[in-house]
Amino acid sequence: MSNQAISHVNDDQFDAEVLKSSEPVLVDFWAEWCGPCKMIAPILDELAGSYAGKLKIKKINIDHNQKTPRNYNVRGIPTLMIFKDGKVQATQIGAVGKKQLEQLIDKAIEQPVGKAV
Repeated sequence: MSNQAISHVNDDQFDAEVLKSSEPVLVDFWAEWCGPCKMIAPILDELAGSYAGKLKIKKINIDHNQKTPRNYNVRGIPTLMIFKDGKVQATQIGAVGKKQLEQLIDKAIEQPVGKAV
């Protein structure tokens, strides 16, 4: 499961690693016990490779980090959020296929900042 392009982030690192990132960041809110989270993990690994240089992918375990999911009203997992310039550009709740994720990412990273998808 460990892909160099995907790193784990915790509550304390979230600000620096996600909100202050110069590149858009897709954050995967997940947990060890979540079946659908495990289903999308290989898709995220693939996307991390194909979007290298354009988008970072970070995972945050909601069981070990409760502040960040609460701040973003994460109610179900997996929840994927794309952050750009410190703001949420797009949100996807639940496991989806690669094509849908690519469309979500493409739309979010091409959006002018401030326009939510």
